Amino acid sequence: MAQPAQIETRIPARMDRLPWARWHWLVVCGLGVTWVLDGLEVTLAGAIGGVLRETFHISDAQVGATATVYLLGAVIGALFFGYATDRLGRKKLFTLTLAVYLLATLASAFAWNFWSYLIFRTITGMGIGGEYAAINSAIDELIPARVRGRTDLVINSTYWIGAAIGAGATVLLLSGRYVPATMGWRFAFGIGALLGGIILIVRHWVPESPRWLMTHGKHQQAEQTVYDIEKTIEHETGNALPPPEGEPLKIHVRDHTPWGEIWHAMFRQNAKRSLLGLTLMIAQAFFYNAIFFTYALLLIRFYKVPPGRVGMYLLPFALGNVLGPVLLGHLFDTIGRKTMIFATYASSGVLLAITGWLFAAGKLTATTQSIAWTVIFFIASCAASSAYLTVSEIFPLEVRAMAISLFYAIGTLVGGVGAPLLFGFLIGTGSRAAVSWGYAGSALLMVIAAVTELILGVAAEGQSLESISAPLTSR
Repeated sequence: MAQPAQIETRIPARMDRLPWARWHWLVVCGLGVTWVLDGLEVTLAGAIGGVLRETFHISDAQVGATATVYLLGAVIGALFFGYATDRLGRKKLFTLTLAVYLLATLASAFAWNFWSYLIFRTITGMGIGGEYAAINSAIDELIPARVRGRTDLVINSTYWIGAAIGAGATVLLLSGRYVPATMGWRFAFGIGALLGGIILIVRHWVPESPRWLMTHGKHQQAEQTVYDIEKTIEHETGNALPPPEGEPLKIHVRDHTPWGEIWHAMFRQNAKRSLLGLTLMIAQAFFYNAIFFTYALLLIRFYKVPPGRVGMYLLPFALGNVLGPVLLGHLFDTIGRKTMIFATYASSGVLLAITGWLFAAGKLTATTQSIAWTVIFFIASCAASSAYLTVSEIFPLEVRAMAISLFYAIGTLVGGVGAPLLFGFLIGTGSRAAVSWGYAGSALLMVIAAVTELILGVAAEGQSLESISAPLTSR
């Protein structure tokens, strides 16, 4: 058989030396909305728990199950669409997955019983799970290395803008003032469908990743894409671009990466990095899903908060989650990845353990409980976002989307899917002590992840993706 053609390219260096311009904001807005949509969906699922229980006449455990099937759908979507993203391209998949989400969330609004709702939530999760792989890959490959850390963290924090939108919507739509609460939650899902439709149009203008094109036999298209981006940014900034630095990258062109090579790259060549990514993902998934998916149930059960007012307590919580990466994100590019990831994971775990003890002792009110969670997740939001940043940086280009999807899937299955069911059960017991032990377990996972980062973490700040992990086709 003929050997694959070899090319020399400066595409990575050309992309990394670009100054920040309006074009980058197009990428951020067009692709980063994935997190807004997920935050919206998760908030709606958590805030309408009490109303769903009345509408479909279900138990607390069944309310928790609606969150679980959403996460299971996300796992399935991540694995299926993740491989397709590496094989078929970033742009095709981030268009397809958004369309899947849009249709499924709209269908959720028309669910006629508990089982139809479960099915539509599963498909909605599949769309969001597929989005994670396609979007995180594309963003990292289009954003300059010097600001990749803060950009990723801030984009991931927009999850909580979606959460705030969802919280505000539930305050209005579940109050019974404008529509019956048993109907208001249906209108809430229409917000996601409307937002998804708008962004589907915006994404038309986001190009395919030149890095993906150059490794899949589309070198001329990759060169033209980068040339168009450079001309756009020169026009926007009014300045000529500096020459790219470093030696050209040599690539052996091929149309796909065999499964055996994917496995070897992830679990043989990069076994320690795989352990790191898996640990970070599991810890943050359990930490977040345990608390957030049952947020409404806890406020209703232990603090007697009316279901229609739960959204008011979610708003400051969401604000803290947004402000954390916005205010601390630049430190991941300056102080460095290892130091900041260790600090945010460890401090989040310690603070949650303290809050769990105060909750068990009955020393918190609904307001002080929400304040405590807001402070904790101001920090934990950075930790959770850094898990996605880490996985998207430390693996070769040809398996990047697959790595994101695989570790997201495993982390969600182990740390996320069971958490809402477990905490739904613990809250259902009415025992503060039982719930506090659940918090202690979540805290311990975060501390373990912090120590793992300290030992195995990668100092990726300021480095090109190809310097952190060379493409398989360049070896």
